[in-house]
Amino acid sequence: MKNLKKYAFLVLVLSMFIPSVCTSQTSAAKAPMPSQQNTIIVNKIIEATNYKTYFVDYCLSKVNETASKENWNDQKTMQITETINFKNFRDAVYNMFAFYNEVELETLLKAYEKDSAYQSTNAMTTNKVLLNNLDIYARDVVMGKYLNIK
Repeated sequence: MKNLKKYAFLVLVLSMFIPSVCTSQTSAAKAPMPSQQNTIIVNKIIEATNYKTYFVDYCLSKVNETASKENWNDQKTMQITETINFKNFRDAVYNMFAFYNEVELETLLKAYEKDSAYQSTNAMTTNKVLLNNLDIYARDVVMGKYLNIK
């Protein structure tokens, strides 16, 4: 019983001091982005893979699917559709390529430009993180989170 009291006292004392010693590890750091030169190459990759078209088509399909399920009128569907903007998503694409060096990006670009298969299928969707980010973005568009952003 004496040991139990000592143990309880120790736990009580530690629980009072641990929160004051430990600090939260939050970070306000932005997601990594490619260098300015690499951003130029990434923009060329986006063009070579027709990623903007894929992006818009993906978002439109999500909007149309939701509009059909929830019986939106044409006005609401159009309002939501007009908020689809690649500029709001571009940083997610840049982030995907942030850890590639210039040579690697140039190699990717040449491969995408050389092979016509990349013109009709989207190679960048094989990245699960980017696909997840696209899904989140499309969900936000459907929920109307971009209605007031111009």
